[in-house]
Amino acid sequence: MAASRLPLTVIGGFLGAGKTTLLNHLLEQADGRRLAVLVNDFGALNIDAELVASRGADSIALSNGCVCCSIGDDLSAALIRVLDNQPPFDALLIEASGVSDPWRIAQVGMADPGLSLGGVVVLVDSSAILAQVADPLLRDSLQRQVQAADWLLLNKSDLVDAQQLAAVHAWLDEQTGDTPRFETREAQLPAALVPALFGQLVAHSAEAAKPSALVPASSSCEVGNDHDHGDGHHHKHHGGPDHGGQFETASWQPQTVFQADTLRSLLRAMPGGVLRLKGLVRTDSHGWAEIQFAGRHGSLRKALAAPASGAAVVAIGLRGKLPKVALDAVFDTRHQPAAASTA
Repeated sequence: MAASRLPLTVIGGFLGAGKTTLLNHLLEQADGRRLAVLVNDFGALNIDAELVASRGADSIALSNGCVCCSIGDDLSAALIRVLDNQPPFDALLIEASGVSDPWRIAQVGMADPGLSLGGVVVLVDSSAILAQVADPLLRDSLQRQVQAADWLLLNKSDLVDAQQLAAVHAWLDEQTGDTPRFETREAQLPAALVPALFGQLVAHSAEAAKPSALVPASSSCEVGNDHDHGDGHHHKHHGGPDHGGQFETASWQPQTVFQADTLRSLLRAMPGGVLRLKGLVRTDSHGWAEIQFAGRHGSLRKALAAPASGAAVVAIGLRGKLPKVALDAVFDTRHQPAAASTA
């Protein structure tokens, strides 16, 4: 399934939550992908000297083909530089500043037709968040950050006891409902989730992934809220992943033309358990369309080009929690009549 737009992931979180540590892990796990990383101060990235090919005034070129650049005062100009680069990058990661709203950065990225939003990942310092939100000068910024998240990483979870961790979960329940969240140590993610941050999914069961540094965390809230951000883009709170040890994927090659309204309804009410879904399909109003869902948000828009290998949709979730039956009802069209025909 060829990517038609550059996948964008925004990484947010308060000062000291572990954003830079997460970026370093992702750079180390690029695995041949060429990543562009935009940060407010790339000098704070303590990248292994053996990985650095060269340093300039506003960028660091890495020996694995990745590059880290300073956002400076103009995010739009930085995005243009990334999109104009040849050969093109495989994914774009933007680290929001410790006091900024990552959703505002995501909206800037969504406005560019050359980008597709892969998700907003927000880190929370489990050892400090409760004291931070008790400060009225910090509370609003922290609330906006966690409420913008598609995935929440409860970092430094090993530094607190069970009672304090439960209190952190309770506060997040109040702020974000059941946004998918994970407990992490040293901002480490399992291999199964890394491709999703890079806008890529593997169309087979990820049994080999052993998330020793990540524990899926369940949420007690069962109430869903839908936020529409226009042009087919929606935010959806849904049942977060329950405790489990592995991830799994499912894939489809639907040979039909979908009604666009049917897919938009799915994005507004995605069954619980879907962490990430993406695909290229045909619809009655787009011709070829790109469908994306990550954590809480989804989008449906006209594809830049028809895929060479035909329609394909891939989803990832926690083992035993991925709602295959519900997704089959939409995407397994072998025994369903075509919904419409394109003009």
